[in-house]
Amino acid sequence: MNLNLNNKHALVCGSTQGIGRATAIALANEGVRVTLLSRNEEKLKAVLAELPQQRNNDYIVADFTNPDNLKEKLTDYIRKNQGFHILINNTGGPKGGLLHEASVEEFTNAFSMHIVCNQILVQACLPFMKKKQYGRVINVISTSVKEPIPGLGVSNTIRNAVANWSKTLAGELGQYGITVNNVLPGFTNTARLDAIITAKATKANCSEPEIVKLLKSFVPTGRFAKPEETAAAITFLTSESASYINGINLPVDGGRTKSL
Repeated sequence: MNLNLNNKHALVCGSTQGIGRATAIALANEGVRVTLLSRNEEKLKAVLAELPQQRNNDYIVADFTNPDNLKEKLTDYIRKNQGFHILINNTGGPKGGLLHEASVEEFTNAFSMHIVCNQILVQACLPFMKKKQYGRVINVISTSVKEPIPGLGVSNTIRNAVANWSKTLAGELGQYGITVNNVLPGFTNTARLDAIITAKATKANCSEPEIVKLLKSFVPTGRFAKPEETAAAITFLTSESASYINGINLPVDGGRTKSL
C-alpha cells in the first residue's frame, strides 16, 4: 500500500525514545519530513542522526512541564518554517500510585502536561492544516481509556480526559480534512514499562522476571509489543488511506483489552 506521505511534514513529540522515536523513524522512512520535539537536546541530536538526511529533518527543544516555553518555541518555529500536516502528541505518563493517595499537585501537573500542552500544540498547528485541507492529529495514550489499570490512578484519569478532548476535536475538525485519533498502546518494550515492572516487583516483593511472566499471561499473543509495531499503526493513521478514520481509540495491545 502506498501511504502517499511524501512532502508531508510531521511534528513528533516525545521522540527521543520508545514509541515516539519509533514513530519518527517510521514516518521518515515513508518520506515524511520530521521535526522532533523533546526536552533533551543531546538525545534529539542522536535520533536526528538516525533519520534519512535528505528530508531536512530537524528538532525543537521544549519541555512539557513548561507550557509557556513550549508555546513560545513552537510559535517561533512555525513563524520561520512551514507548518505541520501531522501532529503526534506523545509524552510520558504520570507516575504510578493509588488514586485516593494522589496529591492535587499530581493532578494539576498531569493536566498541564497532557491537556494544556496538547491544546497548545493543536492550536499552533491548525492554521496550516486548515489551509492545506489536510491534517492528522494522533494522540498516543493508553488502554486505560477502555479499562482502568490498577495502580495508575492519576494516569487513568488524565488519559480519559485526553480521549474525550480528542473525540470532541474530531467532531469539530473533520470538515477541514483534519482527523483526530488515539492510539492506545498495551504492554510495550519501553522505559516506562521497565519502570512499572520494577515498581510492581518491589511492591510484591518478588523478582522482575516473575512480574514479566505475569503481565505476559494477560496478553493473548503472549508477548510485549515492540515500539515499531505501535509506530506502524500510527503511521497508517497519518496517511491519506486513513482519511475516513476519525475519532477512534485504536488499541495496539495484542488483544489484552477485554472491552470492545
